[in-house]
Amino acid sequence: MAALAVVETPSGKDAIAEGLFELLKPAVQQLDLHVHSVRESQVDLREHIDNLASELCRINEHQKVALDLDPYVKKLLNARRRVVLVNNILQNAQERLRRLNHNVAKETARRKTMLETSGAFTPRSPSKP
Repeated sequence: MAALAVVETPSGKDAIAEGLFELLKPAVQQLDLHVHSVRESQVDLREHIDNLASELCRINEHQKVALDLDPYVKKLLNARRRVVLVNNILQNAQERLRRLNHNVAKETARRKTMLETSGAFTPRSPSKP
């Protein structure tokens, strides 16, 4: 990992900000992929819960023996409600993360352009000191 030299100029702060952005970008992208995967799993789970609840209702209607499945159907529907709630929370968090990532990338590009036009920024290879 390359060491950062802290410089008390605006370009030093911009370089640190850009370095932090580049350091965090893969983690943010990986987190976004995982959140997307969890949301897809929750949609599948919600569909399975719906199918199971309707199947239990159908079995209950055709059952000759009086077996009360209503409490189980209610539990399934309550679980479905919680899954939907968690999915909404994940969706909101993913959207905030996407906007934050977009704003940071936009600000980084703006600062880099500003530094390049002022001639104060020269890109360096991480392998060079």
